[in-house]
Amino acid sequence: MIVVTGATGNIGRHLVTTLAEAGEQVRAIARRPPDTGVPEGVEYRGADLSRPADLPSAVEGADALFLLLGPELSADGAAAAAVTDHARAAGVARLVAVSSQAAATRPDAPSHAGMRALEDAVRGSDLGWTLLRPGGFFSNAFGFAETVRERRTVLAPFGDVALPAIDPADIAGVAAAALRDPRHEGRTYVLTGPEPVSPRQQAAAIGAALGTGIDFVELTRDQAREHLLAAMPASVADGTLDILGAPTEEEVLVGPDVDKVLGRAPRTFADWAARNAAAFR
Repeated sequence: MIVVTGATGNIGRHLVTTLAEAGEQVRAIARRPPDTGVPEGVEYRGADLSRPADLPSAVEGADALFLLLGPELSADGAAAAAVTDHARAAGVARLVAVSSQAAATRPDAPSHAGMRALEDAVRGSDLGWTLLRPGGFFSNAFGFAETVRERRTVLAPFGDVALPAIDPADIAGVAAAALRDPRHEGRTYVLTGPEPVSPRQQAAAIGAALGTGIDFVELTRDQAREHLLAAMPASVADGTLDILGAPTEEEVLVGPDVDKVLGRAPRTFADWAARNAAAFR
C-alpha cells in the first residue's frame, strides 16, 4: 500500500489518481475529504499530521509513503521526524518527500530552514528515501483568479523576472515513479518546468486560454508582501519575494530531472492554463 499525505492538495490529488490508475493500493490522507471524492478503490482516511495520535493509523500497513508537510508544519523538523519515526515503526520501506529547491539554493535563508530540517529528518530516517525539490508551482497562479474573473487583470510583483516553475501534475508524476521503483532511492531531484516564464507571460497565457485580453499591473515589493502576509509568516513571505525578485543563477535554470524520470519534457504553463481555464472564467 502507498500512503499519500496532502492528498487533496495540488500535488496530492494528481498523485492519488496517477497511482490508482496504475493499479496501486492507495490510502489518501487529508484533514478533510476531497470535494470531488476519491478514485474508485482508494481509501480515504482523515488525519492531521500535527496530531501525534493520528500518525500510527495514517501509516499502518503501508509499504511506501509520500510526505508533504503544510507550511505550518514545516517550520522545523519536529513534524517530519515524528512522521518518519512512525513510518519506520510501521514497517514503511520507501519515503518520497517534497522539499524545495531553495533548501539548496538559499542555505542560510530563515524562510527555508524548515525545508532543510525536513531533508535532514528524511535522510536520517533509515528508510529508502527520495527528495523532490521543486521551484515555484504553476498552481500559484490560482492567486490571480479573483482579479482575472472580476477585472480581467493580473496583479503581481517583478513582472518580467522569469522562473522555470512547474506543473504540480509533473511533480506528482515523478513522485509516483519514485514511490513505485526502488531505483530512485537515495536520489534528490530538482524539478522545474520546460522554460522560465514571467508573471507578465503568465497573464498572457491565461488570457489566451480564456480567449480574451488580460491586463497586467505590477505590484511593488511592499504591496506584494502585504498580500503574502495574509497566507504565510513574514520570514517565508520575505524569502519568497527574494526568489521572485532576485533569483540565483541556479534558480533560473531548467533542470533535466523531470525528463529523466518521466521520459518526456515537463508541461508548459500555457498547457496548465488551458487545463485550468475554468478557474479564471
